[in-house]
Amino acid sequence: MRYDLIIFDNDGVLVDSEPLSNTILAGYLTELGHPTSYEESIRDYMGAAVHRVHDLVKERTGQLLPEDFETTLHARVFEAFERELEPVAGVDEVLGKLTADGTPYCVASSGSHERIRVGHRKTGLDEWFEEEWIFSSQDVGQGKPAPGLFLHAAREMGVAPERCVVIEDSPLGVQAAVAAGMDVYGLTARTSAAELTAAGATGLFARMAELPELLA
Repeated sequence: MRYDLIIFDNDGVLVDSEPLSNTILAGYLTELGHPTSYEESIRDYMGAAVHRVHDLVKERTGQLLPEDFETTLHARVFEAFERELEPVAGVDEVLGKLTADGTPYCVASSGSHERIRVGHRKTGLDEWFEEEWIFSSQDVGQGKPAPGLFLHAAREMGVAPERCVVIEDSPLGVQAAVAAGMDVYGLTARTSAAELTAAGATGLFARMAELPELLA
């Protein structure tokens, strides 16, 4: 293994949440008078912390979202998670191999701690993650593409950034990893190879089953 720490994004990498959460986000924004398609939600918000939604809506329309926007959005997303959320295919096998090999790993997500834990509990991934291996943009006060979250995760795990690799599926996440001075492999299941390459991905893979060979 040429890396001392594997840092996983959460949404779209560990849990297959992007279709659910972006469908709900697009619908809620449209309901609030800010027409947004599923494709636009993926393009603008995938991989980002929720404050980006506030920022872009204000920038584009001059309007503020309701004070209870995040509470309502999270309630709708969590309800959908409880009904439908599944782990990304093959991720249990990858985490099992890393565990068996003694390779340290963690998760660093723009999502809240609650969102991470709800998703992991529903999909059974909580068995693979100790509490101290879970990092959220809440910990640093900024989401991707800023590098702070990945640097925080590396620091807390006791590994130098250049010895880390990030597993991402969004251009914003790839940009954050590059800015942190880390290698980053992009999952192309829901994002085009061209977008991830343009953001600076070190390499690409289409299925989780391909990841161990890239990391070897």
